[in-house]
Amino acid sequence: MLENYFPILILLALAGGMAIAMQLLSFLLGPRKPDPKKREQYECGFAPLTAIRMPFDVRFYLIAIMFVVFDIEAAFLFPWAVAFKQIGLIGFVEMILFLLVLVAGYAYVWKKGALEWD
Repeated sequence: MLENYFPILILLALAGGMAIAMQLLSFLLGPRKPDPKKREQYECGFAPLTAIRMPFDVRFYLIAIMFVVFDIEAAFLFPWAVAFKQIGLIGFVEMILFLLVLVAGYAYVWKKGALEWD
């Protein structure tokens, strides 16, 4: 019974060996010229080593929320497209309503100027 798992063991050993070999080769052959700028922290476009509690621009959050909304839209469109023939007219109308709500939200955000970056 255990001999059936031998090819999996070989595959895991090869994968682990390759990962270790690539890390080791990268460490041994990689360039070693550290630049002080490369060693600094980078945090969302702000200068490093400043006050921790500085005001954060709300536009970062708005862009992130809009990305999540439209990413979820795309995630719902793929299964809908695959099952389009099975769900029929009801599914089509529901997806149109879903897209209309998202387009209305997009138009509202656009009208409010959230997409403008000064």
